[in-house]
Amino acid sequence: MNSIDRRRFLQTGALGIGAGLLQPGVAQAQGGASGVGGQFEPASTRVRMTGDGLGLTAGDQGRLLTRLAEEGRIDRDSYSNGGTVQALEERCAAMLGKERAVFMPTGTLANQLAVRALAGAAGGRAILQAESHLFNDSGDCVQTLSAINVMPLAPGTATFTLDQVEEVLDRTASGRVTRPVSVISIETPVRRRSGETFDQAELERVTDFARREGIGLHLDGARLFLQSAYTGVAVGEYARPFDTVYVSLYKYFNAVSGAILAGPRALLDDMYHTRRMFGAGLPGAWPFAAVALHYLPGFVDRFRKAVAVSEAFIEQIAQHDAFTVARIGGGTNLFILRVGGSDAAGFRRRLGERGVDLGAPRPGGTLLVGVNETWNRISADDLAARFVASL
Repeated sequence: MNSIDRRRFLQTGALGIGAGLLQPGVAQAQGGASGVGGQFEPASTRVRMTGDGLGLTAGDQGRLLTRLAEEGRIDRDSYSNGGTVQALEERCAAMLGKERAVFMPTGTLANQLAVRALAGAAGGRAILQAESHLFNDSGDCVQTLSAINVMPLAPGTATFTLDQVEEVLDRTASGRVTRPVSVISIETPVRRRSGETFDQAELERVTDFARREGIGLHLDGARLFLQSAYTGVAVGEYARPFDTVYVSLYKYFNAVSGAILAGPRALLDDMYHTRRMFGAGLPGAWPFAAVALHYLPGFVDRFRKAVAVSEAFIEQIAQHDAFTVARIGGGTNLFILRVGGSDAAGFRRRLGERGVDLGAPRPGGTLLVGVNETWNRISADDLAARFVASL
């Protein structure tokens, strides 16, 4: 070690692990059936450094649903309308500052139906990021199923600029056949950019311009609540400039699947018809909605606590000779870790024996580390001690 206090590691357990740290799953913070804010806490006390959520098992899901049902907190829906689904929709609409919200079984469908609705009968073109989920990972659904041509901008970056938008508009205006841009879709944070956020100043320039030009605005905010936890900006404030916004229900609200699309009543009140046309009017969506509705209240506050643990941990571990931490510029809950003097796979295995789960090493031996609510199960000192002991 260079500038870090070796005695601190010894005192926090790097050599005193025999009292439980070597046993996978030993509770260090919030074990048992309930965790932060009275939320259901699965029996596992492992710290999960992959994914955005708790990583509930099938057993965890079953026990939680049983508990919610016994407490009278589940009302059945009918083809994804009413009941607990409606309660979730109303809660999300209020948090996002929108008039209406509609449950969707997947984010892929939520994004597509938003762009489709904003484009209207005239169709037209949609601008989006070249690195966006909608462009890369949705099977060209907007083009194939809704006949809307997409125009991807700014490959290799999370942010496109107003200048790039205006260049596209100038080019489309000069075409022999008029085909105007009717929608701009923005994803933030961007999954393919390791959680990098869309530059806020540029976002304001683009959205202000689109408003003036009468161009529809959609926000792919699948991980928007994570962004809010890092920046302190409320999700409703992020959603405010946009006509529609999508948020994921499974990434960190721990549902098995599901999404919410929020926006104006005039656009979404009858969206359930389109949802069913696409084969997505599930006869019963209450298991997804009940879990998401359970974890939604207080999420940002709980996640901020996990962020605080992770920041204190990073500060400690970065001072150790064996570890190099690289932050994502404009990032959120992901960072890159390199472990020196040890093969990454072996380190990962030894750390797993101490109750901390890392993802598989990436090409070059680095590890992509994700922050989620499981970081609330441990202190930064304890976590740093486990990392040192696993070298």
